[in-house]
Amino acid sequence: MAKDKTMYVCDYCGYESVKWIGKCPACNRWSTMKEIKVSPQPVSTRSGKLSSSPLFGEASGAKLLSEIDAGSEPRMDMGDAELNRVLGGGMVPGSLVLLGGEPGIGKSTLTLQTVLRLQGRRILYVSGEESARQIKLRADRLGPQNEGLFVLCETSLEKIFHHIEEMNPDLVVIDSIQTMQTESVESSAGSLAQIRECAAALLRYAKSGGVSILLIGHINKEGTLAGPKVLEHIVDVVLQFEGDQHYLYRILRSIKNRFGSTSELGIYEMRHDGLRQVSNPSELLLTDNREGLSGVAISCSVEGVRPFLIETQALVSTAAYGTAQRSTTGFEGRRLNMLLAVLEKRVGFKLAQKDVFLNIAGGLRVTDPAIDLSVVAAVLSSNGDMPIEGDVCMAGEVGLSGEIRPVSRIDQRIAEAQKLGFRRILIPSHNMNGLNPKLYNIELVPVRRVVEAVRELFG
Repeated sequence: MAKDKTMYVCDYCGYESVKWIGKCPACNRWSTMKEIKVSPQPVSTRSGKLSSSPLFGEASGAKLLSEIDAGSEPRMDMGDAELNRVLGGGMVPGSLVLLGGEPGIGKSTLTLQTVLRLQGRRILYVSGEESARQIKLRADRLGPQNEGLFVLCETSLEKIFHHIEEMNPDLVVIDSIQTMQTESVESSAGSLAQIRECAAALLRYAKSGGVSILLIGHINKEGTLAGPKVLEHIVDVVLQFEGDQHYLYRILRSIKNRFGSTSELGIYEMRHDGLRQVSNPSELLLTDNREGLSGVAISCSVEGVRPFLIETQALVSTAAYGTAQRSTTGFEGRRLNMLLAVLEKRVGFKLAQKDVFLNIAGGLRVTDPAIDLSVVAAVLSSNGDMPIEGDVCMAGEVGLSGEIRPVSRIDQRIAEAQKLGFRRILIPSHNMNGLNPKLYNIELVPVRRVVEAVRELFG
């Protein structure tokens, strides 16, 4: 009988080593190498299907690329337009999807209400955290029942595989991967070794049997998925469910997707009867009482191929204790410091001795660089206590020399602003190439530098 192999894996980046080292050479973090035991045999089911089948259910051997049949099996429609968008058009058969998020953010609610909509499919919902009665109470609150939904409260991976083989479901939900454990690893549930081995066994089963598997995972205190890189390397799709519990909105992001784009996102609104899809987030993210208020600017942002208008709020005040503070919510703090330096060096506004607070309304976290222009406008509006007209929006990336750089998908941004009734939109001058202003019922204001934008907004 072969002995178990001992190796060390970095708990942060997944780097593997045959011996323990104090500092991980990949991520340069100290004391992150954890010892795990690797079983020489993969986890097998009662019939031995996993141990005897290749990873992808085909005979091994090299093939010409032109001879490989990719197949045309359609994706599984999840009955949720937002989730289908993030997945790239639906769930691919035989894929392994990981859904992560903070405790209480709504991961189980999103998953349960999704499988309740999948009428006509056999679904196995495996829960290692809740009882069957708790799941039933939640399902009654979320909506109509699915006659093909089976609930299994189990944490043993071997028993779960036994039930899967008997049922032959179309979709398996594991809630959560941190509660699962296998007999081939001598450690407690939730340890790095258990997570690694259970996820690898589920991947082998998904690929060999063509069964789609959705894993729910927790995040650690640093805000990343528990056992982060170990899981990210194994699964096909990584979805991050995020949001502030003090706000109603939830964002579903794609961090990794082997079958689609990683720039898509879905927006939900938390309600008493579950999560509601937000098809037009612009109308919900914009407030109606911003007229006459300083420090508020509207930006047209794009996430993936989806444009929506967001409200940027800024507050500039004199530093109370001599040291200026910089605080951001939903925006990168280092980029704010860069924009403030551009304002001081290129435009002439002295903000070094003033506190600057920036907030993206609605609890969103925005990474689109086109929001730079609205951040600058909101900061200057608050600094001079000069309100920006309510029917003006903007989109543009600010460079280090104070120039307004072009942004992508400008036609979609303009169309979204026009649809919501805005009268003017400030855009980079380079984006005017190829645009016909006569095709839009909104005034296009091209700007080359931040100084020109300030002149257009404040006169």
